[in-house]
Amino acid sequence: MKKLFFVLCTLALASCAQTPKTDLQRKLADYETVRISTPDLSGISENGKEVLRLYRWAADEADAIYWKQVFGDKDQMLALPERAAREYALINYGPWDRFDGKAFVEGYGDRPLGAAFYPADMTDDEYEALDEAVRNNPYTLITRGEDGFLKAVPYHEAYEEHIEKICSFLRSAADLTIKPSVRAYLLSKIEALRSDDYEASDKLWLSMDDSKMDLILGPNETEDDQLHGVRRSYGAFVLLKQVELTRRIDQLTALLPQLQEALPCNSAYKAFVPGTASNIYAYDALYYAGNYNAGVKVIAVNLPCDGAVQSGLGTRTALMHNIMNEKFNRIVYPAGRRLLKPSDAEKLSAGAFFWNIVFREVAHGLGVKETVNGKGSVEQALGNEALVMEEIKGNVAGIFLACKLAGEHRLEGLVTKNEAIATFCASLFRSERFGEATALGRANIAIFNYLCEKQALNRTENGRYEIDYGLFEQAVSHLCARVIAIQATGDREAAEAFEKEYAVRTADYKEDLRNMHLEGIPVDLRFEFEKR
Repeated sequence: MKKLFFVLCTLALASCAQTPKTDLQRKLADYETVRISTPDLSGISENGKEVLRLYRWAADEADAIYWKQVFGDKDQMLALPERAAREYALINYGPWDRFDGKAFVEGYGDRPLGAAFYPADMTDDEYEALDEAVRNNPYTLITRGEDGFLKAVPYHEAYEEHIEKICSFLRSAADLTIKPSVRAYLLSKIEALRSDDYEASDKLWLSMDDSKMDLILGPNETEDDQLHGVRRSYGAFVLLKQVELTRRIDQLTALLPQLQEALPCNSAYKAFVPGTASNIYAYDALYYAGNYNAGVKVIAVNLPCDGAVQSGLGTRTALMHNIMNEKFNRIVYPAGRRLLKPSDAEKLSAGAFFWNIVFREVAHGLGVKETVNGKGSVEQALGNEALVMEEIKGNVAGIFLACKLAGEHRLEGLVTKNEAIATFCASLFRSERFGEATALGRANIAIFNYLCEKQALNRTENGRYEIDYGLFEQAVSHLCARVIAIQATGDREAAEAFEKEYAVRTADYKEDLRNMHLEGIPVDLRFEFEKR
């Protein structure tokens, strides 16, 4: 009897283990869980460790604001009865899958293009009737007043409760820090959050170069506003600088004017001169929040977004080195080994992945910021097409510049041109999986299709791709010139036509997706952070 009972239990357990996963469980499995451990803090004082805790608490408040910007009440998602639905909602910050914009929770339609930045019933005519300054203000929430008409509410009023908590944490951090530059930045950031005027704090952040700890926090990215491409989302990083790696890479900042001049476009579009205070820092990311933690995890940013600050002082490229390593090892390298011809896959390199990202982010700080024909900023002229064009430009201008410097043997670590190109293509397979519902996904799909059209990437009968390295360089040069011309002239019609033609997944690529899925290659990562 005991033996029979044991056999029945074994069969029952085997049956449970073989129970097919639901669609939602499969989607959840596409995000591989990575535990983010705190690096060695032996060089950080007790005051410094307390500052890091305050930064994280401030980041949590930015996260709370972000939930309100893209969905509403987070507790509604936490109350979902199915565990997989709750966890997937936390990844996506709402009931909509960020890869396709479709709801995975019953009772919701497709993801609103305007997120929660606008009334759901707002018409185009109503919006166009608003004052132009209101429409173009990235730090206002558009709501409907008691009289039924649209009105703009400044972020510092709309999210006052959370912002005051952030300011309290930053004030405490300012009181604890021994670095005058950090104190000045934090106090200025408090004023910026309370006024939605970030110019002064952006400048102080760029000049804050003597601290191992960093906090990026605020409304920076426009990707969630797919209706008008104007309103910025809150997000935050808590970061610890890798001092030695930063020293090695920051030498690139002296080359920024040369890199701007080297862009493959009409000389009339190179008038922008990047500021001389630009810098490039490598970090260990300790914490992600808000926009930067939603869906696909960011591995680098180039800030600030203000064109006036960029031209006056420049930008900071922040590289999350520990997260880059995780993505290369878990996603990029396996995808390249599966989909590239073996002789091309042999060229995959973690160093090349790092430098490609460096140059992608540097490229975001180059190019055109104001249209050359009086249409205002590129963002204003292109509207919701601006982000896709900027993502394409950053990627293709970045790999163009990486190839240029690698060809001149000027890259640290002896990365070759062909290593940079092969690794870029493997990363492209990864990035296309982000889907047509995101600007980042559409941008990478468009680049992939363009490279295939120009025969720089050629799919063979066995489903692997062969790279023509010469045609690749030509293709990215031509594509870079084309996109910068669209930006410089503010040609929204050309941007829409380009995206309509190229930002569509092909049958071949859908098969590539299946192959990566069968190989068990994750789409992206989700983080577990150490409790503080």
